[in-house]
Amino acid sequence: MFSAVSQGLAWDAGAARPAAVKKAAISSLRIRIGAQPLADLVRRCCVPLADAAIHPGAFYRGLRLVGIDGSTFELADETDNDEAFGRRGGRQGPAGYPQARCALLAECATHAILAANLGPYRCGEWELCVPLLASLGPGMLCLADRGFNGFEHGSQASATGAQLLWRCASTRKLPVERRLSDGSYSSTIGPTGVSQAQAQAQARAITVRVIDYKCPKPPDAEPHYRLITTLLDERAAPAMELAELYHRRWEMEALYDELETHLRQCRRVLRSKTAELVRQEFYGWVLTHYAVRWLLHHGAARHHIPHEDLSFMGALQLLRREQPHSGAFSPGPQGGREDARVGSIACWPWSPRCARSERSTGDPRAWSSEGTRATRHWPGARRGAYPSTGHQRRLAPCGLPRRAARARSSRSARGRRATPSVDSLSKQTVLPPDAALNRT
Repeated sequence: MFSAVSQGLAWDAGAARPAAVKKAAISSLRIRIGAQPLADLVRRCCVPLADAAIHPGAFYRGLRLVGIDGSTFELADETDNDEAFGRRGGRQGPAGYPQARCALLAECATHAILAANLGPYRCGEWELCVPLLASLGPGMLCLADRGFNGFEHGSQASATGAQLLWRCASTRKLPVERRLSDGSYSSTIGPTGVSQAQAQAQARAITVRVIDYKCPKPPDAEPHYRLITTLLDERAAPAMELAELYHRRWEMEALYDELETHLRQCRRVLRSKTAELVRQEFYGWVLTHYAVRWLLHHGAARHHIPHEDLSFMGALQLLRREQPHSGAFSPGPQGGREDARVGSIACWPWSPRCARSERSTGDPRAWSSEGTRATRHWPGARRGAYPSTGHQRRLAPCGLPRRAARARSSRSARGRRATPSVDSLSKQTVLPPDAALNRT
């Protein structure tokens, strides 16, 4: 990978070939760098992406929808990781791998991570979320699950100027102070260990609005939901709209799926063997996810496509395929727009026809576009054409050059495989149109 991305630098320096590097040298450099530079990059570079004029669904009445949530993941079974992060225990003994706990603040529509923090497994989620509050501010509506609904949580989060829409336990006793016209009611939350009367007398209670509703249709859904919000005007924010809006918090679960399943390629543990390198890898992990989402967002904004219609997995496979060719640019001054497109992901001209999501197809491996159909693997294809995956897919967005010398099928078209050809510019494996139609 190092030699692939350094091809352009080697040509600029006049070298015959890129400098070789060993794994030990990369590990040594990672140790020298540490985790703090990458944490600083996350803080400086990870900013909100959605524009209200282009993607109004990312906002609610002018408030940007963001979510905050935590999760855990497993680490390499090393002594330093075990001492720094700990591991889960149970009646049958400790878990097989150490675990770390992370907290993320992200934009719901674009899945762009705005802030991230990492800590030991035994650390509470709110303790990890406190540093993330610096990225909250006026003009945001923060969605959160049942873990964040206490007085201390609400007071610290509302002090940032952001509005809150958090779920709380349906069995929690909240005093009904005033019934509102939409069925919700106003209430107060006091500090832990202090009665409601004492909290109100000391002017320390937080005024919230409580929304109770049920979801009778899904058979596996909980029968009763309770939300608390700082949006106190029932006419400006009706209870029915907020109840529907809260379920956008599930975008955080989709974000963790992108991180842990797709971006990590289903590896069980992070590869780093020391606590400092685990933190470094975590922040690099977050930055990589943000880079993919940044590219997807710009494609969606350019063609006014909803973010949910674009596939994170498709963009990730395209990046992995094009990254080894990133240094293969034309050295002459005549290299125009077509040369700039080769190996450049920043020039994606996305369109709904080719940028289909897994949600609409039902299978992330079954991508298709006009005249072609994606296939899982060609037995006759050259090994190594797609160095990052064993599946060869046609994931190129519309607009990339497709001047390919398409080979004719050497066999009958009736249910038999055609001979694929390779596009010399875009390095794609392409089927003849007639063979592709016969495979559908």
